Amino acid sequence: MSLPDVVVPVYDGTDALCACLDALARTLPATARLHLVDDASPDPRVLPLLERFAAHAPFAVALHRQPRNLGFVSTVDAAMARIAGDVVLLNSDTVPTRGFLARLAACAAVDPRIATATPFSNNAEICSFPLFCRDNPLPADPEATAAACAAVGSAQYPDLPTGVGFCMYVRRAALDAIGGFDAETFGRGYGEENDFCRRAAGHGWRNVLCDDAFVAHRGGASFAATGLRPGGRNLARLQARYPGYHALVADFIARDPLAPRRARIEAALRAGTAVP
Repeated sequence: MSLPDVVVPVYDGTDALCACLDALARTLPATARLHLVDDASPDPRVLPLLERFAAHAPFAVALHRQPRNLGFVSTVDAAMARIAGDVVLLNSDTVPTRGFLARLAACAAVDPRIATATPFSNNAEICSFPLFCRDNPLPADPEATAAACAAVGSAQYPDLPTGVGFCMYVRRAALDAIGGFDAETFGRGYGEENDFCRRAAGHGWRNVLCDDAFVAHRGGASFAATGLRPGGRNLARLQARYPGYHALVADFIARDPLAPRRARIEAALRAGTAVP
């Protein structure tokens, strides 16, 4: 099974970035391919940090620094255009866990119509654990949570109304079929992954939860220095393009089909039966 390339767009946020890079060094296999994309960070510490990491990482690292700041959406689009295969978009304020990349790849391999796959996280809206649709704090031991996610039965890969962009597998065939993120409409960020997922669904693709994987997410640190915030005009643009979007998400939240899996994960953590 081939692994997707991992793309980490970077804009300042040095402390969170250090934690993310440390976690990647621990969790990515030697065959992984990592792309670090610095969106012209003004913090002078960022580029040397990325250069040191790229020079000593135990896997292939491509480092790209943009000559001027483009914003999150254009940064990601440009990175995906440079990669021939599938990708995993990973925010720089995440803390990846062991096996996350292989589990995302295994999830995508079960159905060629899967366009996106998102893991569980503490801070991931409809993919949040333990509290649904809440910004839960970082777990004390992300690896223990990841082990519990993998230990509570075979993955089911349930369908989602939308993926969540903190960590999202994206299939190259879907990108080729429907295009990348829409920077013209969604500007510097927020709403672009929801638009991509609904566009994909409209063309017969699936967006799923990789329910045996967990990636911790600090939230509010990746590209936070740009002043990007959720909602506002981009949410209105999303609703205008997909008039049924809010109802679709509201129905998913009301049904909460992920509740049984979350309960089993919590039980495994309480019992200490999952070993990182």
